[in-house]
Amino acid sequence: MRVLAAMSGGVDSAVAAARMAEAGHDVVGVHLALSRNPQSYRTGARGCCTIEDSRDARRAADVIGIPFYIWDLAERFHADVVEDFVAEYAAGRTPNPCLRCNEKVKFSAVLERALALDFDAVVTGHYARIVDTPAGRELHRAVDPAKDQSYVLGVLTQEQLAHAFFPLGDTAKTEIREEAARRGLAVADKPDSHDICFIADGNTAGFLSEHLGEAPGDIVDAQGNKLGDHSGTHGFTVGQRKGLRIGTPAADGKPRFVLDISPVDRTVTVGSRAELAVTGLTASKPRWCGPVPTSELHVRAQLRAHGEEVAVIARLEGDQVLVEFTEPASAVAPGQAVVLYDGTRVIGSATIDAVDRVAAAHA
Repeated sequence: MRVLAAMSGGVDSAVAAARMAEAGHDVVGVHLALSRNPQSYRTGARGCCTIEDSRDARRAADVIGIPFYIWDLAERFHADVVEDFVAEYAAGRTPNPCLRCNEKVKFSAVLERALALDFDAVVTGHYARIVDTPAGRELHRAVDPAKDQSYVLGVLTQEQLAHAFFPLGDTAKTEIREEAARRGLAVADKPDSHDICFIADGNTAGFLSEHLGEAPGDIVDAQGNKLGDHSGTHGFTVGQRKGLRIGTPAADGKPRFVLDISPVDRTVTVGSRAELAVTGLTASKPRWCGPVPTSELHVRAQLRAHGEEVAVIARLEGDQVLVEFTEPASAVAPGQAVVLYDGTRVIGSATIDAVDRVAAAHA
């Protein structure tokens, strides 16, 4: 099989490429140049997609003994991931750029180009598993729960899964580093990059302020009473506790959390932990890893990239997914994805638009 290995310059993608080559596949390595200015996408070990990373990827390809190329996808990445990230925050939502990158870049732009060049599949270093069944390919969680990345792959369709390989899904991360060292790969001890690769210093609020400017407004409680000021709603996300700069302490002395973000009137609403609880959500833009569900689903859902699973009842109504929680969930943010699971199998995902709050239901 002729396989294109996406090599970020890190240990995971290097071992993934090595495993595919060792299995007898015709492997070609490609590094995705995603930054308009590579030096701006890395400080220490936080980012990725830099000149340094491309050189690490090339050295790994040399050790493995496979051809290596660099593909410039900076404009596509900026339009589909960076600009989307900024626009979502401007709208009061909390996006997941890794998920969007998988959807729009790695398994859309890259896969389309790979197939056009007569490759059979794209291989990445994601921690997830693909299981072949008589009904088609299924996406499953990785065996290492601490590294599982099936959540950010929940946007992949059955057609995309048919041309994807994730060779690391059955292995723990510690074993991957040990294997890299045995193979003579210099990236064996290279630190992992952080989630938002294009924010090199990790200062998301500063990055958004630079792109969106200041838009001062009020911080209020659920009754509309003003508690403080802010310089822009883009500096907040639902569930946030720190950095609220509220002058008046809560009557019960307990911390407050962000409940709602409204860029239109520049208002950030805060409340107690109890007021964060939600009973359900409405999501749009569903993407299914297998057949489209035709009946109500009694399954489990993950609501954040590093969140726990919750039991839910989900049903598809037109182009919306309605999700009811069997027990209240907390800190559910519009803009994030709800990913549905049947055991370890990923059913599909959708983008959260709105939530139903426990407090509102009892009002």
